[in-house]
Amino acid sequence: MSETEAMELVRRRRRSRAEAEELVGEFEASGQTREAFCAGHGLSVASLDRYRRLVTAAHRTARSAGRLVAVEVMPGVSTSRRSAGLWVELVKGRRIEVGSGFDAATLWRLLNMLEEA
Repeated sequence: MSETEAMELVRRRRRSRAEAEELVGEFEASGQTREAFCAGHGLSVASLDRYRRLVTAAHRTARSAGRLVAVEVMPGVSTSRRSAGLWVELVKGRRIEVGSGFDAATLWRLLNMLEEA
């Protein structure tokens, strides 16, 4: 087998779900562009994107499986508050507020951090 063929086999290697989750976590924490991260990890941008979609879908499914959350509509909330986007106030007084056009990746990292706390 030539060196080129060996490199092609390495490139086509399938990663486990745990490996994919680890790569996605490293990417999100890195602050790098997708291109820079992938170049440093011997990974194609398309593969990273696929792993990100799979991990996001898996987390969404795991979170929603059998879990319902009570939502209370607060009277007297000003119109300006509603137009700000979304906000959630948790039992212990923590509040998460995002405006329209928020960065979903940043919110995702924040939620993961809060779940681990």
